Amino acid sequence: MAKKHSKKFKNFKKKHFLKNKYKSPHKSFKRSYREDYIRDTKVPGIMYHILKSFGMIFKNWKLFLPLLIIAVLLNVFFVGLMSESNYVQFQDILDDTSEQVAGGNIGSVAKAGLILVSTISTGGLSGESSEAAVMFGVLIFLIIWLTTIFLLRHLMAGHKVKLRDGLYNAMTPLVSTFLVFVVVLFQCIPIFLLIIAYSAAVQTEFLSTPFYALVFFVFAAVMILISVYLLSSSLMAFVAVSAPGLYPMRALNAASEMMMGRRVRLILRLIALVLTLGIVWVVIMMPLILFDMWMKSFEWTEGIPFIPICLTIMTCFTSIYVTTYLYLYYRWLLDN
Repeated sequence: MAKKHSKKFKNFKKKHFLKNKYKSPHKSFKRSYREDYIRDTKVPGIMYHILKSFGMIFKNWKLFLPLLIIAVLLNVFFVGLMSESNYVQFQDILDDTSEQVAGGNIGSVAKAGLILVSTISTGGLSGESSEAAVMFGVLIFLIIWLTTIFLLRHLMAGHKVKLRDGLYNAMTPLVSTFLVFVVVLFQCIPIFLLIIAYSAAVQTEFLSTPFYALVFFVFAAVMILISVYLLSSSLMAFVAVSAPGLYPMRALNAASEMMMGRRVRLILRLIALVLTLGIVWVVIMMPLILFDMWMKSFEWTEGIPFIPICLTIMTCFTSIYVTTYLYLYYRWLLDN
């Protein structure tokens, strides 16, 4: 009976695989099978992926360091730095809280960590949050994204490339990339609704009842799953649309087919990316905040926006690293 079942399954697998070899499954209400899209995904491991991304940047530092400097200058002039007074206010609030809760015995390292977390969590990385500043911030991010991909594409092809070539030639698919970015924002609507619903639930004490809290947890899980499912392919479309002559909708469709059966693997790599960036931020920013706390003990150093500048540099470097990380994975998937 087992042999008969195994033979039947093999015939079924062969029949459906050959029939749908050049068709895209899961595009209608007709039932599809995993056997219709059997694909081996042979890509390097996550740790190699993380180190390779750092290696690509540091190995070609003569290209990426000027790009980082340009990105920082654009952010300073068009978006603005975090106000030094706001940063000092964070420190004063933390000192007052320390006096009331811990009797002022909180250590310098713990204080630096709390300042870093509070600065990032409250959106204090940039200066003005006006509509113009937000638009300039998005535009600068797209410029960094496209330029980094242009440089990586030529580096991996073995070409000699200059940063000037990237800045002049990488902006061709800017409109297409912006349209994909708009699609990504629409796919984040479930998460935005979740944030609004959570704020309303906290204000109305909706979560104080266990049953209602369980209902909200289910609702939150569904909203997050919907956005994650949609964004897992759109992130690859964000990379694919940078190719010359590729239209936004075609890039979205191609990325959706590319990620079919691979979304969980991408999500695991994105989790590893977030953890890696968190460690990098802590390792780099914590000593800088401690140094700033020591430096501000001298009166003549008051008012120097040392930490706001460091936060801007780290934000721009994070954009370059995330672009490199996702582009490498995209190229490995294309090789499959």
